Amino acid sequence: MMKCLISLLWALVFFSGCSYRYSAGDLKPMSEVEQGVDKTVADDGTVSYKQGRLEISLRPITDAELNRQFSAYSKDGAGSSNPYTFGNSTYFRTGDTPQRFTIFSAFVSNYEYPKVYLDPKKVYITTSNGRKYYALTREQLSIYYRRYIRGGTGGNAPGVSGNAHYVWKEQEGLMRRTMFVDEQVFSAQERQGYLVFKPLAPDVDELTVHIPQVVVRFDYKGDPTEDVDVEMRFARKIGRIKPDGTPVATGN
Repeated sequence: MMKCLISLLWALVFFSGCSYRYSAGDLKPMSEVEQGVDKTVADDGTVSYKQGRLEISLRPITDAELNRQFSAYSKDGAGSSNPYTFGNSTYFRTGDTPQRFTIFSAFVSNYEYPKVYLDPKKVYITTSNGRKYYALTREQLSIYYRRYIRGGTGGNAPGVSGNAHYVWKEQEGLMRRTMFVDEQVFSAQERQGYLVFKPLAPDVDELTVHIPQVVVRFDYKGDPTEDVDVEMRFARKIGRIKPDGTPVATGN
């Protein structure tokens, strides 16, 4: 009898501990001192790298901002046409909104060189606890939606309704218009768009976005002759929340 009681108590402790859920705040830029040379941090959370009149900037974008920007496409929960969030959907028990992706707005302004090239496929994130995330391409996101969100092979294939096909095409169009374009930025041009990553694990509190091999000079054949590596650092507060919604004190 005593053994059964002890086992029951341990089970209650175990399940009570498991009922906690992780929480994470919005990403914020780290200080200019931590960013390194040639970097500035703006009040809106933008980190900018400047080399002469070349500027490369990143700003983390929240789901709330994305839902406001695409408000007409964010009203049907997980079935919304917003390609970057789960719209206004929430978890049943907690009321939290799940995060679909990690999004940064990237901006390049080139008034310094004849042309520059930032390859969005090469951008990646490293975290202070050893995780690594690569930027997702529009083709990868298209496959994600076509095969896994809609439960079919795309188009009007068997099992894929006409409405699902319409939503998928809306998502395709939004991504085509808003993701950072894989193109050269010529003199006196500017380019802006989203860089998309998988959602961060709940234990990630500090990260560095790496923008490697930004080509700033080319030879007469168009081959790269000079490039720069750009890194920008961000952080967020993480913690745990009790079942009743109160935060767990740090260190407990």
